[in-house]
Amino acid sequence: MDKIRIVGGGTLAGTIPISGAKNAALPLMIASLLTADRLTLENVPRLRDVAMLQRILSNHGVDYSLDGKRPGQDHLAGQTIHFSAREIVDTTAPYDLVSQMRASFWVVGPLLARMGEARVSLPGGCAIGSRPVDFFITGLQALGAEIDIDRGYVVARAPGGRLTGSRVVFPKVSVGATHTVMMAAALARGETVIENAAREPEVADLARCLIAMGAEIEGAGTSTIRIQGRDSLHGATHRVLPDRIETGTYAMAVAMTGGDVLLEGTSYDLLATALETLKSAGVDVTSTPAGIRVRRNGNGIQPVDVTTEPFPGFPTDLQAQFMALMSRSQGRSRITETIFENRFMHVAELARLGAHIHLDGQVATVEGVDRLIGAPVMATDLRASVSLVIAGLAAEGETIVSRVYHLDRGFERLEEKLSRCGASIERIGGEGAR
Repeated sequence: MDKIRIVGGGTLAGTIPISGAKNAALPLMIASLLTADRLTLENVPRLRDVAMLQRILSNHGVDYSLDGKRPGQDHLAGQTIHFSAREIVDTTAPYDLVSQMRASFWVVGPLLARMGEARVSLPGGCAIGSRPVDFFITGLQALGAEIDIDRGYVVARAPGGRLTGSRVVFPKVSVGATHTVMMAAALARGETVIENAAREPEVADLARCLIAMGAEIEGAGTSTIRIQGRDSLHGATHRVLPDRIETGTYAMAVAMTGGDVLLEGTSYDLLATALETLKSAGVDVTSTPAGIRVRRNGNGIQPVDVTTEPFPGFPTDLQAQFMALMSRSQGRSRITETIFENRFMHVAELARLGAHIHLDGQVATVEGVDRLIGAPVMATDLRASVSLVIAGLAAEGETIVSRVYHLDRGFERLEEKLSRCGASIERIGGEGAR
């Protein structure tokens, strides 16, 4: 099993190209189920989760093909994938596939909307919290779906073969449920209004793609989304937006190590709250026509308190990375996690590097230390694993990160991008996993 070896202590300088967003690419791929025409997605990242979803969609009868490399193309550039769901051959998403990636549960919406039925396995638990599917089910029921739970499967039917638009009110913001209901409503009869919808950029990106496919959607990116259902959707070409979590992760790596890095092809607006937080910590962050420039000179890192919130608040997916940064701050900071339970599993591993962190429920108090010392550590989930990389970049000596398959789910060629900017980082112990 692969590991990542880091020798810390250096600064970062250069350019890091930002990949397409995994959290946008996955629902966009699932949207291919809504039309018999071809959907072309550009700037798709090369990740384990993308490859797994391709397999899952194939199970439903979706064909896909990848464009080859072009002359002079940087191999870090995103890939272009063409999806064709001309005929849905199976409306069941089995447990052995859904259990490997929770986002695959979202196929329930498009399958139900297009085929009038779906049988999708419950995704089960998760290392960072249960993340139940109640909101998905109640949202689809509001559109007229008849839903039963049968031996671990959600069995959904649309009376008369078609869903009917309605008002859907989520008691709590859910990105996945917003994606699912929005896709289902695109083929429903009449108007659907989603209240307390997720406002994340990935939701707006999905809406832009659906509109290009012929859907009528207003308000995506706000808490109220209106969808006028269509009898059918057609093919389209859509470019996946830049990955704001990858952007924030590399920004924090520069903040941790010092240096000067251009994060190329991304946008400040995608994560303004997180970048403003970095500024409060003493980091120079500026928007440029080419992307975002992040610099930190020899000045120390200032402690900052943060609370994770739905967009446009501080992202839960950057909480672990920010905790690694605060472990080297010149004082005490408090990090409050409000989105997921059990999302502090990286604390014990950061402590192995010398971080001083005290947990009290969903609040972590971080006492900054003068130095971290390299050690063997183990990744517990995607975001936790990259927090260990950030800490290792600043730690004295060697850090070995195990279970890096978590990283391959969400970060495209991470070690290569960092090494281009001067980091001493390499993958060891086996062949690359992409």
